[in-house]
Amino acid sequence: MNTTKKKLVLIGNGMAGVRAIEHLLKLSPDSYDITIFGAEPHPNYNRIMLSSVLAGGADMQEIVINDWDWYKENNITLHTGHKVTKIDTDRKKVISHQGIEVDYDSIIVATGSNPFMLPLPGADKEGVIAFRDIHDCEVMIDASKKYKKAVVIGGGLLGLEAARGLLHLGMEVNVVHIHSYLMERQLDEAASKMLQRELEAQGMQFLLKKSTASIKGKRRASGLAFTDGTEVDGDLVVMAVGIKPNIELAKATGLEVNRGIVIDDFMQTSVPGIYAVGECAEHRGIAYGLVAPLYEQGAVLAKHLAGVETAGYAGSVTSTKLKVSGVDVFSAGHFVESPTTRALKIQDDLAGTYKKIVIQDGKLIGAVLFGDTSDGAELFASIKKGESVEGREKELLLGISSDMLGKNSGGNRLEAMADDEIICGCNGVSKETIGDAITNKGCNTVGAIKSCTKASASCGGCKPLVEGLLQLYAGDAVGEPVKEGICGCTTLNRDEIVAEITRMNLNSTKEVMNVLGWHNPEGCSKCRPALNYYLGMINPEEYVDENESRITNERYHANIQKDGTYSVVPRIYGGVTSPADLKKIAEVAEKFDVPMVKFTGGQRLDLLGVKKEDLPKIWEELDMPSGHAYGKTLRTVKTCVGSTFCRFGTQDAIGMGIKLEKAFERLNTPAKVKLAVSGCPRNCAEATIKDFGVVAIDGGWELHVGGNGGVKVRATDLLCIVKTEDEVMEWSSAYLQLYRENAQWNERTAQWIERVGLDYVKNALQNPEDRLALKSRIEKTLSLTTDPWKQIVETDELRKNFKQLSAPETVQS
Repeated sequence: MNTTKKKLVLIGNGMAGVRAIEHLLKLSPDSYDITIFGAEPHPNYNRIMLSSVLAGGADMQEIVINDWDWYKENNITLHTGHKVTKIDTDRKKVISHQGIEVDYDSIIVATGSNPFMLPLPGADKEGVIAFRDIHDCEVMIDASKKYKKAVVIGGGLLGLEAARGLLHLGMEVNVVHIHSYLMERQLDEAASKMLQRELEAQGMQFLLKKSTASIKGKRRASGLAFTDGTEVDGDLVVMAVGIKPNIELAKATGLEVNRGIVIDDFMQTSVPGIYAVGECAEHRGIAYGLVAPLYEQGAVLAKHLAGVETAGYAGSVTSTKLKVSGVDVFSAGHFVESPTTRALKIQDDLAGTYKKIVIQDGKLIGAVLFGDTSDGAELFASIKKGESVEGREKELLLGISSDMLGKNSGGNRLEAMADDEIICGCNGVSKETIGDAITNKGCNTVGAIKSCTKASASCGGCKPLVEGLLQLYAGDAVGEPVKEGICGCTTLNRDEIVAEITRMNLNSTKEVMNVLGWHNPEGCSKCRPALNYYLGMINPEEYVDENESRITNERYHANIQKDGTYSVVPRIYGGVTSPADLKKIAEVAEKFDVPMVKFTGGQRLDLLGVKKEDLPKIWEELDMPSGHAYGKTLRTVKTCVGSTFCRFGTQDAIGMGIKLEKAFERLNTPAKVKLAVSGCPRNCAEATIKDFGVVAIDGGWELHVGGNGGVKVRATDLLCIVKTEDEVMEWSSAYLQLYRENAQWNERTAQWIERVGLDYVKNALQNPEDRLALKSRIEKTLSLTTDPWKQIVETDELRKNFKQLSAPETVQS
């Protein structure tokens, strides 16, 4: 150690404390020897993104803010898994629970906050947890594999995000809230009710105005009992009712504490040399729980420690811009009406948007936005300025800032924004910081700004504002946009990878990663399946499929369930079966004690609860083709009875559906593909929400594309109308091959169509020669496929993979 440096110890490896260290390293990189203690076994990560981890949208690696290498590169000594138990102010030492002692000249206490656990009878039972860190996420994921019902106590943001994640994990979720409407601290009642409708459509259930009396169950929780005498069942109880500053260490050290650790405008505590920042600190009677104020505190503290002259921290005016389970909401200031305020509102239930502003003494003091939050930054700026908006209230409500009347360009609107306006709420990055990165640090792309400031590095919601500021400050000097890589292992996007595989005739995922310079030579769970698909799509005749690069479902040709068992879905063409096949399925289900046999939404039978080692034996006795209900392939072709039986049917929907299903079964695609054929415009087979839908009309067929019936429903676009079944086959073949060759890995047709546009598809398929060329390529690929169940049954080497039951594996959808 360099003895000329002062010794700085950070207690807490969270977002607020490490952000202060980041600032300090930029201002005075050689002033301190820095030691950081973190109670968790992880590097610094973005706690805001925990809900994305739980919902499957990100993994731990993706939410890390500063990885292990960052600490090494900055000569920071990091002790993870160490809880500091004592600050010895006499000897000036910090001591961890594992006995590590470190000398200090200055300390930053950034111990954050603890989840508030209601002191209910039964709160100590197994299955009762908070939702605060990675460990809580892991507990919830494990619970979802064994149990079916969850109850979340708390209808605030954290509770709703926990509920959304549990829904994603396949659990039935009830949200219990003591108030009459959700998120009452961030939304007014009108916006809250709109949010509730959206979340109910996603599958959440709500119990409002409920006060919990106790947690039911013996050793493990089994539900809640309420004070009104009612009950709700639940094998997992998640408390998300608030946080409280973690001040135990501060109290033991003799620091002045109230609700939090009391600090002055420079984050100094009552003991010289000890500072506090973040959720554990209390400034002028306020303990902040939002990221932006905590980062503002860290910036002031860093300047103070670096000896840079700075104004003290004067507190923060807060706003909240959030994405709650896919729905954008914003609130700022005092948005609850009172006898001394006036409010203006616009509510559009059809568009799902709501805007409200609150005026007092001619000034904007609060706002709530739902569905469309694009005006949030400007409204917040107006609230902070405290200027009169009299006579211009309606312009504000309609999204035109009082500063911007008569100036409608995005550049002008951003120019009028205050320098201290927070652009990136996740990382507390202001307009001024982004402007400095562009004008003084040469950041002339969004990617460069992200690397330099972390703006848009988390949820990405602020990216349009970052792009606008880039144009404002850089003008003609804006660099070429940096294309996002397919994952964190590479900066190359899908098109570049496909082009290089084709140009250099690369033949394996390892070869691609090596030749194209992957950062992680082993790849990851995102890029390996993608590369495996691209290689097989480009060179189907020579490429040997890499089973180890496929997702779990496709490796075992069955859908893994939450309890580690599998489901078996045999192919039933067009939903038409025979007594012999039904008898065979029934006999197999009885012989192997299959817990459940269920009709799927695609007119097929699903044998659920099958042990891994029984899969090949079941396939052998069924002697039926795989229904590919597990892979990124053709799933089903749903049909109605059409003209065969229905008095309204105009064409043979069953026959057309079977023809399509037999043509495209076993086809590998970038994402799962579902087809449907309706025998008349009444559309009983729901063809207009499928990836490719066929609707019979008098004398022909309508061909529909790009539909999705999932979480985000998308109706199809009409591609064309054809007259014959042969034309249906020609156009469907060409369309599916065009999608195969141009979509990104894991991109459904609905997303692909929205990205490339219907006109692109129509133009690509308009020429008969182009259609026939695409049809020829898809037929070549299909001619090389085999039924995986039959192949495994007949190959002893492949059957060995199913001999022993393994622990449940993570599934990517």
